[in-house]
Amino acid sequence: MSSSRVAAATALVAVGAATAALAGRDLLRRQAAQARTRIGKPLGEQAPHADRVWQRKRHGEPIRLVLLGDSIAAGLGAERRKQTLGGRLAKGLAQRAGRPVLLHTAAVVGSESSALADQVSGLPEAWDPDVAVIVVGGNDVTHRVPISESVAHLTDAITALRARGATVVVGTCPDLGALRAVAQPLRTFASAASRQLAAAQARAAARAGAVAVSLHRVVGPVFHTRPDEMFSVDGFHPSALGYRRTADALLPAVSAPFAPA
Repeated sequence: MSSSRVAAATALVAVGAATAALAGRDLLRRQAAQARTRIGKPLGEQAPHADRVWQRKRHGEPIRLVLLGDSIAAGLGAERRKQTLGGRLAKGLAQRAGRPVLLHTAAVVGSESSALADQVSGLPEAWDPDVAVIVVGGNDVTHRVPISESVAHLTDAITALRARGATVVVGTCPDLGALRAVAQPLRTFASAASRQLAAAQARAAARAGAVAVSLHRVVGPVFHTRPDEMFSVDGFHPSALGYRRTADALLPAVSAPFAPA
């Protein structure tokens, strides 16, 4: 084949690949819009208020627990405060440690990892947490935030919290492939992206001195197999049972520093 024919064939392949890529991106954009329409906002944007002293009749100084991150950390989808992630962790920690737990929820619905800095700096000046739990990442994936950027924000938050004396536990990004409201092939792309971010978060947490809990490995399978039970009415946020399973996965790491001697 002459060089001119080779060049022409190469150009045709390139045009075909570019056309396919553009068509693929257009399909993903349409599916993302459809998913947003299906999910909607039936839960609003305000989770049940769970901040208080839990198990206050127990003896000893209250353990200060703070939740940071997105809507999962805030507890959106739970119907009662004791069903939120913070409420379940506070109650479980109090039972394991034999002390009351003072819960403060700094997490904000819709947050990306970039919001962690404001959540940490917004903590009361004289309120240094004993243990901090961070769950964030889903919105980074849906808004296509680069992994390196997400991880940098997470690392800074861990460093700042540890400087205030907190033990830090990171619940890594859940597997978005469990979301039935998201059609294929977008669901597959979302699953791969969320798993990549979760792996990067785990590595960053370890380097920064935090404990990482892989939510997609520990609780992800049950969200895949029992979505009607594990998700709330919007099919996106956990239900009361979903939060119980998530809290059960995080609790061993959260309570480890406070186990009675």
